[in-house]
Amino acid sequence: MILSFDYGIIGNRIKKSREKKGLTQEMLAEELDVSNAYISKIERGKTQISLDRLSELCYVLEESTEYILNGSDSTSDDYLRNEIMVMLEGCSAEKVKLISQVIKPIVEYREK
Repeated sequence: MILSFDYGIIGNRIKKSREKKGLTQEMLAEELDVSNAYISKIERGKTQISLDRLSELCYVLEESTEYILNGSDSTSDDYLRNEIMVMLEGCSAEKVKLISQVIKPIVEYREK
C-alpha cells in the first residue's frame, strides 16, 4: 500500500505549531539550519519534507510526527473536531455549504 500525504495540510499543521510556540519562520529556520524560504515552502505545501527533517522539526516544535502527518494527537480529546476545523479553513463558502448539507442529517440522526 502506498501512502499519500497532503503536503498543504501538513504544512498548515507545521505553521500552526510554529505559531503556537511563538516562533517566526526565521527562528525555526535558524533552529533547523535551513533557509527561511525552505520553511515557507514547507508551510505552503510546496515542497516535501524528509523523515529526518520532519523528526528534527517535530523536536523543535514539541509536536508528535503522528499529529503533523495525520492530524491525530492522542493527547487531545478533540483531535478529530480540530482536524475537521482545519480542513474547513481552506474551503470556499460554497464548499462549506455543501459539506454542511452532507453532515447535517448525520448530526441530527437520533439512534434508537
